[in-house]
Amino acid sequence: MGIKVCKFGGSSVKNSLQIKKVIDIVKDDNNRRVIVVSAPGRDEQYDEKITDHLLNLATNGKHFSEQKVDITAKNSLSAIINKFNTLCEDLEIKKESILNDLKKDLEKNFSNQEKNKAYFLSRGEHYNAKIIYEFFKLQGLNIKLMLPEEFGFILNEEYCDGKVKYETYKNIKTNFTFEKDEIYLVPGFYGITKQNDIVVMSRGGSDLTGGELAYAIDADIYENWTDTNGVYEVDPRVISNANVIPRLTFKELRLLSSKGFNVFHFNAMLNCKKGKIPINIRNTNNPKHDGTIILSERVPMENLVGIAKLDNMASIHLQKDMLADEIGFTAELLKIFSEVGINTYHYPTDKDDIAILVEQEDLKGKINNLRREIEKRLNTDNIFITYNLSIITLVGIGLKENTFTIVDAITALKEKNIFFEMFDMSPSKISFHIGVSQNIANIALKTLYESLLENR
Repeated sequence: MGIKVCKFGGSSVKNSLQIKKVIDIVKDDNNRRVIVVSAPGRDEQYDEKITDHLLNLATNGKHFSEQKVDITAKNSLSAIINKFNTLCEDLEIKKESILNDLKKDLEKNFSNQEKNKAYFLSRGEHYNAKIIYEFFKLQGLNIKLMLPEEFGFILNEEYCDGKVKYETYKNIKTNFTFEKDEIYLVPGFYGITKQNDIVVMSRGGSDLTGGELAYAIDADIYENWTDTNGVYEVDPRVISNANVIPRLTFKELRLLSSKGFNVFHFNAMLNCKKGKIPINIRNTNNPKHDGTIILSERVPMENLVGIAKLDNMASIHLQKDMLADEIGFTAELLKIFSEVGINTYHYPTDKDDIAILVEQEDLKGKINNLRREIEKRLNTDNIFITYNLSIITLVGIGLKENTFTIVDAITALKEKNIFFEMFDMSPSKISFHIGVSQNIANIALKTLYESLLENR
């Protein structure tokens, strides 16, 4: 068996109890040789993530005040220090040097605001990794701490949305030699520029760190440890008896995650997909469960694997005679959305109509300018907007060979007198989307689950 890269998220390393579960998992398999850790999860006093406290400190309290959360920068500083102090004490490791360095780092102030944010945000992973490293050593593991600034995890200069530079892969191969049965511990989420400035990736960046490491060393598998047993057939908060999907393709997970299955950072999958490295989503609190394996391809034994639901959507329906014959109409329309700063999802169309699906929140403060620009530049006849939509997406590579599942879905909704606002099948034919009013979305979801998944 080859090398396994393991990433443990914030919930898996949020306190001493969880960290002790992590070391048991690492000890249980000698092939778990690269361990990526996140910042600690939510703190007990404020129920906010340490990463958010760090951002609040970096912005002098603006981060929480903009969310109308009454936590000052001083409160956040106290929460951060208390969190790491508690971890050190509970794990019985020497804390003076770690806490002194942390306090010095949190006193820094860079003139470039984005650089300042990136530096502060990185400290959660940086110091959590140092603490976990000291604990692992105490437990007798042959562990080596690999800091991104030391082994050369090079990112571009977008301080708060860094992208991996090509030389990073060479640096990883050079420094991760796996001699003497060493286990490598790496803080996730951040890297450095060629000028040695700290840069962080997008939120969820520890997933990205793990994915890039797995790709660079050509790992046999990338285990992503979190607080859920895997990817469920349907949201278990709505359907309590939903099952974990044992196997998914990267494409299927991408389709599900774009519609509310937010268990994994999609960009972390890209190079794993390229290298055909399986990803195994596992539960730190239930390590005996096999979780969900994400593969480049699988033999479909079922037509449908999962049903996702994305709430708080809006549909913008445009009418104009013969718009489909107007060259550049759709391109100009999407350009307008981009200029106004609104992300778009589906845009089903026919000869005289096109509908654009967007997140409802994105329209706040922008809908007037959007309508004005569309009418002025495209001379539309009518614009209708439907708010409070939920998009239910059914996914499975087997759907491509059996479109009768669509008939079954529509029949199930008809029998329950559930009216739907839209229907759209993806070009790949492995997913289709049904739009319903949000106030009946959970009923529709349960109906589809009971009809198509529960008793198959």
